[in-house]
Amino acid sequence: MRIGVLVSRIRVEEKLLFQALEKAGVNYEKIDVESVPFLLSCRHFQGFDAVLIRCVSHTQAFYASRVLESQGVKVINSHQVINVCGDKLLTSLALLERGVPTLHTLVAFAPETALQAIEAMGYPVVLKPLHGSWGRLLAKVNDRDAAEAILEHKKTLGGYVHSVFYIQEYIEKPGRDIRAFVVGNETIAAIYRNSPHWITNTARGAKASPCPVTPELDRIARAAAEAVGGGILAVDILESPDGRLLVSEVNHTPEFRNSIEPTGVDIPARMIDYVKKVAGGEL
Repeated sequence: MRIGVLVSRIRVEEKLLFQALEKAGVNYEKIDVESVPFLLSCRHFQGFDAVLIRCVSHTQAFYASRVLESQGVKVINSHQVINVCGDKLLTSLALLERGVPTLHTLVAFAPETALQAIEAMGYPVVLKPLHGSWGRLLAKVNDRDAAEAILEHKKTLGGYVHSVFYIQEYIEKPGRDIRAFVVGNETIAAIYRNSPHWITNTARGAKASPCPVTPELDRIARAAAEAVGGGILAVDILESPDGRLLVSEVNHTPEFRNSIEPTGVDIPARMIDYVKKVAGGEL
């Protein structure tokens, strides 16, 4: 068995994955996405039984996964999963189409329409870019003055990323949200991400603590993962004031360094077990 790991930057997560591959006795190769030419007419990646995509850049993961699949290579996660998870609008649609509980969301294609939608939804709301992670470029909009200012800024900045206005209801969280890790058809672990700030990403300083994988959490996390196409995924879930669990986002290249100790789960080993099954044709 020969596994490729496609990387753009080797972070703690990638080092842990390499260690898990070595411990499992798997022959693997690090592939630097920026150093290798992807020749469309040459099937030079066919020597791999599977390639695990760990690119930081969504654009690199999006296109490289498609090239690899065109050459008959098994890719984790698939190009389609990367496509859906890398776009918050497509993720929302996938969740809604499969009946997965998620946040009330509106999309507008002009600032004036966006303002009308925000006013109809009621303040506060959250404006998000379609693409992006680590809680970047999120804006909690508390009133009309803030809405007008932010919409004007996005219009002035221009470009594709600012031309679609993705608006979600604001959920008053209990000082935390939940990140559940789904590998294949199993929720292997979950953490609370605790923060006094309304953005609860660990990249923004939130602290991880263990979260029990209850039957309800397991059901919703697995349903969300299945809705976007399955694989190795992190599902972000909010607890609403009335006790509902609502899926916010699904991440196709999850970071997990801060989740191993609080959960006691060897997350990289579980990920590599899944990669081995895919490579061996067991899935």
